[in-house]
Amino acid sequence: MGDEREEVPRANRGPAAAADNRRALIAAAREVFAESGYSVAFSVIARRAGVGQGSLYRHFPTKLALATAVFEDDIDEMERIAGAPDSTFDDLLDRVVSQAAVSAALVEALSAERDQAEVAGLGSHLLEVVDRMLARDIADGRVAEGVTGYDAFLTVSMLARVIAGAPPEQRDDVAERTRRIVADGFRPRG
Repeated sequence: MGDEREEVPRANRGPAAAADNRRALIAAAREVFAESGYSVAFSVIARRAGVGQGSLYRHFPTKLALATAVFEDDIDEMERIAGAPDSTFDDLLDRVVSQAAVSAALVEALSAERDQAEVAGLGSHLLEVVDRMLARDIADGRVAEGVTGYDAFLTVSMLARVIAGAPPEQRDDVAERTRRIVADGFRPRG
C-alpha cells in the first residue's frame, strides 16, 4: 500500500558478514544522527543499515558505543587528512563543514558522556591530530602563532553546532559564512 516497501531479509552469511555489518551500521548511524539527532531510536539505525537488531547489539551494545565508533571513524579520516603533506587546517574545517549535522549530534552526545571509558580517549586523540595540523600551518605562516589545538577544537565544535542548528535550507549559506569567519580569525595578523 502506498510507497512503503517491505524489507527483504538478507541471507545470513554468519561471521563472514560481521565486518560488512559493522561498516553498514556506522554509515547508517552517521546518516540517521545527521537527520534526526542522537536521540533517534536504535531500531531506526538497524533498519537503515539493513541488519537485524541482534547484529546491531552484538557490534554496539549501547548507542554510546555506536556514537563512539562513528566519531572514531571521523577521527581516522582527519588523521588521513593530517597525514597528507600538503593538507592544512582549512582541509580539516572543510571536513567539519561537510559533516556538521552529524558532528554536532556526536559532540553533544559524547560531551554529555565524557566520563565514560568509551569516550575518555577520543578528545585527546582528536587534539593530537589537530595539533599536528596546526603546527604545520603555524610554521608555514597560514595560522597565527599562539593558536592551540584546544582553540581549534572549541572552534570546530561551535562551527558544527551552528551549522547543524541552522534550518536545512539555510545550512549551505551558514556553513560558508561561519567557515569564512573561522578561517579569517585563525590567520596571522599583518
